[in-house]
Amino acid sequence: MVHPPKIVTFDVPASINIDTKGVERPVETYRETPFGLYMSRAMVGRPTAHWIESWLLPDLGLCVTDWWWNPGHARDQDFYLDLCEIVRDGDRWHLTDHYLDIVVQQRRGAEVIDVDEFVAAVALGLLAPAAAEAAMHRTHRAMAGLAAHGYDLDAWLAESGIALSWKVRG
Repeated sequence: MVHPPKIVTFDVPASINIDTKGVERPVETYRETPFGLYMSRAMVGRPTAHWIESWLLPDLGLCVTDWWWNPGHARDQDFYLDLCEIVRDGDRWHLTDHYLDIVVQQRRGAEVIDVDEFVAAVALGLLAPAAAEAAMHRTHRAMAGLAAHGYDLDAWLAESGIALSWKVRG
């Protein structure tokens, strides 16, 4: 069964991340830049991963995530891109997921996933036609940009003046 669009809140002053069910999780680091918002936090109680870092990029309609997998759960991906709408309300940022995602294998390839969820959500009226159309345009723009830059996420984003920085794993 398809769920309504996930809505996630990033509350910078409170240093919390609030999921679609209202669960609040403490955030270690928030960092705002002219192009977006960075978040870094522990993944508590998740057997597959222990840390998450995300960049919200409103102008591109993307949330770029780097998961830190637990042993035995690593996936063949370097970045996970959620296609979404991001709205800033003062010091709080709200992300509405538009179902489509892109798995990036840095300098090797990229794949659009969750197309079935997207189609079902549109068919059931959970995602408005305008939002669905915007998600499709964002997906095509991201895939074309990645392909044009040899699937190098940093090179593609640099074209828009975006330079992502990540926590040093240790």
